[in-house]
Amino acid sequence: MMNWTRTADAQSRSRGTMTRCFTALIGCWIAFFVSVARAAEKAPLVEGRQGMVVSVNPEASDVGLEILKSGGNAVDATVATALALAVTFPEAGNIGGGGFSMIYPGLGREPVCVEYRETAPAVCQADTFLKMTAQTGSKTAGVPGTVRGLALAHAKFGTKPWRELVLPAVKLARAGFLIDAVLASGLNSMNRSSKEFAEFVRVYSKPDGRDWKAGDRLVQPDLAATLQRLADEGPDAFYKGHIAQQIVDEMRASGGFITLDDLANYQAQVRAPIHGTYRGYDVYGPPPPSSGGTVVVEVLNILEQFDLSKSDRYSPETLHLIVEATKRAYCDRAKYIGDPAFTEIPPHLVSKDYAKKLAAGIKLDRATPSEQLAPEIELTPEGESTTHFSFVDKNGMAVSNTYTLQNSYGSRVVVRGAGFLLNNEMTDFNWRPGKTTRAGRIGTAANLVAPGKRMLSSQSPTLVLKAGKLALVTGSPGGRTIPNTVSSVVLGVTEFGLDVRAAVDAPRWHHQWFPDRVSFERADDPRYAESLQKLRMWGHDVATKGGTQGDAHSIIVKDGLLQGAADARRTVGKAAVY
Repeated sequence: MMNWTRTADAQSRSRGTMTRCFTALIGCWIAFFVSVARAAEKAPLVEGRQGMVVSVNPEASDVGLEILKSGGNAVDATVATALALAVTFPEAGNIGGGGFSMIYPGLGREPVCVEYRETAPAVCQADTFLKMTAQTGSKTAGVPGTVRGLALAHAKFGTKPWRELVLPAVKLARAGFLIDAVLASGLNSMNRSSKEFAEFVRVYSKPDGRDWKAGDRLVQPDLAATLQRLADEGPDAFYKGHIAQQIVDEMRASGGFITLDDLANYQAQVRAPIHGTYRGYDVYGPPPPSSGGTVVVEVLNILEQFDLSKSDRYSPETLHLIVEATKRAYCDRAKYIGDPAFTEIPPHLVSKDYAKKLAAGIKLDRATPSEQLAPEIELTPEGESTTHFSFVDKNGMAVSNTYTLQNSYGSRVVVRGAGFLLNNEMTDFNWRPGKTTRAGRIGTAANLVAPGKRMLSSQSPTLVLKAGKLALVTGSPGGRTIPNTVSSVVLGVTEFGLDVRAAVDAPRWHHQWFPDRVSFERADDPRYAESLQKLRMWGHDVATKGGTQGDAHSIIVKDGLLQGAADARRTVGKAAVY
């Protein structure tokens, strides 16, 4: 048996212990980071003191920074950046999707969550998708929430006129922008595989019919007209005006479910965040219908019961504990979490006492089979296009925003004449009531389809504070991997003392209860061999191949200095600062 110690309260730890821990990590970092050195060089650590925007797209980051420079606050910059990303990052940037915005108002005020998750159209029932297999098309579109969510955040916290925040996106769409190699490749691939979506191909094809290449200019006149209408008429144009009618006309033409009443009745919500503590830090994340805040806090609560400083971050002992904690949190996600208006969610999931009970069930040298964690759930035999962006302004206000279309380019349905994509978020509901499989399909009741219901999400925009002061702003895309990516960054900063560049670049893990398998970034690296061999000996099914995980554009605040890191896993984003 390994000589590990569970601690009831591991809040305090000495400077010497942390120093030894960090020293032990140095060799590990050198080995693991060789494979990401080039990416890190393209997206360096950026520092400043007045304001910072970190997003997946340089043009969108620059839009947000200009808003900050001109006197806007972090929420103003969030609105402008989100709308700019709808132009420059069409695989996930959107006005036809939804998401969550964690806002720290600054000045010692409590963070809040503006939730703008999509909802099921009123006609949809638990069995509507029982025989459906398609993951795209109009039927998969939920009622969009992005415009209402951005408008709600702006109404409560913004300072600049709404129109001023929309116009930069209008300009980008009307004049066009130069695309990079990643976007060119994505558009070419999607156009080849989307022949049944004629409007998608019309809007996103190169005018001369050739393939897109880096340096080409993408112009979107229909989207420019839609955004101009939003600027001139306000958010109601999307939900009750001309744009709403365009959406419903699209639904009638292509067989979708969204009606004018669905759009008119949609409301974004201000919700109290999930709040937890870890090693003296306060951690805030989105509440249900997102599972993200709950899963991240539950994982941290479990890990706080162990002294992780006894071994480095990538030792088999540490990895084993992280995987076991993650497995238990994702099991609870499947059992309990959904739209709180439709299902009762136990408050104990984020309690310290509950975490102690879960930690006590972890064997230190043996994996717990996932089936044993929820024997009451009968097992039946046998997406992730999101983007995250972070903001801090000169007054200490911060925003951590994640929004999504669900799969890459969402439903692939472009609203005819309006130039924007609709989400395929209906696929985030449990389509097969009662059918939960070892392969990962979930059929539990908490997330079944119902009229007006918000589908379960994994989005985890996160704010971390220390002694009442902002310490970390982070989040990520990645479907069910999102809470694990966020946990990786949070642990990197709070447990292992990494700077934001190292915390973002560090290899990540993923386990989601079912399938009962753990994956690691760069798992085929021979330098992982010893740890992974030990994990297999302890009963873990370790995936040997896998790509990159997440895209965690993050900001650390330390002694008034802003340090930002754009994650280079998807594309070269930008941390814009002044």
